[in-house]
Amino acid sequence: MQKKKLAHLFLILGVLSVFFLNPMAYGLSDAFKENIYQMGTLKPIDSVLKVKVGDRAPDFALSAVSGEKVSLSQYRGKKSVVLSFVPAAWTPVCSDQWPGYNIAKDIFDENNAILLGITVDNLPTLFAWTNQMGKLWFPVLSDFWPHGAVAKKYGVLRSNGVSERALFVIDKKGTIRYIDVHDINKRPPLEDLVNALEKLK
Repeated sequence: MQKKKLAHLFLILGVLSVFFLNPMAYGLSDAFKENIYQMGTLKPIDSVLKVKVGDRAPDFALSAVSGEKVSLSQYRGKKSVVLSFVPAAWTPVCSDQWPGYNIAKDIFDENNAILLGITVDNLPTLFAWTNQMGKLWFPVLSDFWPHGAVAKKYGVLRSNGVSERALFVIDKKGTIRYIDVHDINKRPPLEDLVNALEKLK
């Protein structure tokens, strides 16, 4: 048991070190940087949550870049779910955050969890953006129409029509177990998300 815990700790530390030290962990290759829109510094948080830890997560069904329809309820009883809302495609922090989760896929697998990436952008925009970033292992969903309806349900739709940079960890029963509405200008720390997933075991 002790060896298993030690091996697991080394795995997490290895992933975190790669995530923070390797620039290729992020989407910003030199060629990609030329296509990134610089938004400047924004108000860190500009919304009021409509859910809290312990609430049942509002269900939704959204179209994915892959062409399928993905609902939260399809994972109930099967997997824990991490919702990753990001404000907009083709922006610096978002283009760093999601490719970084590719390196952490083993951590999601170990915790029997799926990541669902959500943004208010339309599908053609998301298709072009995710292709530029490289293959992502998780579904990328469009909350474009009705505009930001899912972000609004969760209380993370900002006054300018984009979502907050927010993470929700939802257990297999559909209960929200962790929320991080993060400063929109910064990438949420991966270790906080890992800790939240570990607590679901």
